Amino acid sequence: MKLERILPFAKTLLISAVQPGDIVVDATLGNGHDALFLANLVGPEGRVYGFDIQQNAILASKARLAEHDLLDRATLFHKGHQHIIDAIPAADHGRITGAIFNLGYLPGGDKEIVTRPETTIASVEQLLEIIAPEGIIVLVIYHGHQEGGVERDKLLQYLQELDQNIAHVLQYRFINQKNNPPFIIAIEKR
Repeated sequence: MKLERILPFAKTLLISAVQPGDIVVDATLGNGHDALFLANLVGPEGRVYGFDIQQNAILASKARLAEHDLLDRATLFHKGHQHIIDAIPAADHGRITGAIFNLGYLPGGDKEIVTRPETTIASVEQLLEIIAPEGIIVLVIYHGHQEGGVERDKLLQYLQELDQNIAHVLQYRFINQKNNPPFIIAIEKR
């Protein structure tokens, strides 16, 4: 057995939870790589809901999905992920099987625009309300910048106190790497 690196393991977790026809969330669109991956997973009958506060991320994600003829499987919102519960139609509540966050800043973008613990925790709480049982929320935590360390600490505190009757929480990280390598928190709704 070979230990999976962080990003491949995030995909493995999503593959285990998401089936064709499912509803999924990309809570931080970034450059659209996860939206594309999710659009392929859900197939033509599924739906990807994507969120980002930066117009550049919306445009990059639309372009990436269009390049692969998958834009019709996605609904992209130019708003923060803390608006998930209001933005996603009520008919899809309870049908979401997977969600992913890449926390930190947009690669190649403004490093001053970062995810914040308050909005991330709010969106996780909302997802736990509307995700299907056994649905997976994957948080890839990039904490190599000052705000990233703050967000990491607040998220870990929140998730360590999350009732185990609501969700199982897994931390997956390599502990001997230098320079604050990213790690994963996976939340499986019970």
